[in-house]
Amino acid sequence: MKFDLHTHHDRCGHAEGSIRDYIEAAIEQGLSVIGISDHSPYFADRSDQPFPKIAMARSEFPRYVEEVLKLKREYAGKIDVLLGVESDFFPEHIDVYRRFYEPYPFDYIIGSVHKSNGVSIFNKNRWKGLSPERQVKEKEIYYDLIAQSARSGLFQILGHIDAMKGFYPSFSDIQTKAVEDTLRIIGECGLAIEVNTSGKTKDVGGWYPSDSILELALHYGVDITFGSDAHVPSRVGDEWEQVAARLKEIGFKEWVYFKEKQRIAVPL
Repeated sequence: MKFDLHTHHDRCGHAEGSIRDYIEAAIEQGLSVIGISDHSPYFADRSDQPFPKIAMARSEFPRYVEEVLKLKREYAGKIDVLLGVESDFFPEHIDVYRRFYEPYPFDYIIGSVHKSNGVSIFNKNRWKGLSPERQVKEKEIYYDLIAQSARSGLFQILGHIDAMKGFYPSFSDIQTKAVEDTLRIIGECGLAIEVNTSGKTKDVGGWYPSDSILELALHYGVDITFGSDAHVPSRVGDEWEQVAARLKEIGFKEWVYFKEKQRIAVPL
């Protein structure tokens, strides 16, 4: 049974295609479940769409939910369409985001850290001129945010938990116990992490997270799910079979998806 819980569409301003395009692509790829999880608006900002190339407008959010639910009904019996969202995590605004999500029947919410210490995690210039000690500190700040997101109680899934390596592959070589501590906390909180295959579109050229993090996830009982993080319909389900095979090699017996915020296990 194939599923993909992490897809975007044109509302966020940096993806191509409509929600229907991603559903149709999922059917073509033989998926049984497709999750729609576009970038949340910046709810803490009073303006409607402060970053039009990054996230959808606040005014679009109810229409987004309405469209997914309409398509869920339309495609019933062909494919299970799930309502999700990829939510930015800002600890100082977590209650604001919680209030905005509460009225809607989300199947799951992905919590993703996209900014750390005030800078985009994908900004490779953030590493220029940093001493080894400062690099460790920056990595620890990032993983502390991920740990806080796990403890927030808002999310079922944590997104791309080593995506800082996307445009800075040496990120993986920075050694700190914070990574293991964060995986332990995620396991204690009962959340899933995704294997996200969009790293292949970045300089790092591979998945998020690394095998070493997946091994820690197995050790600490962290559930695994799958997300292509597709920003074009052709990437829906991308490398699903390869990920499944690698997880089995590492020692996982199952992975999961979420419907009505309930965990559903799928044997590998």
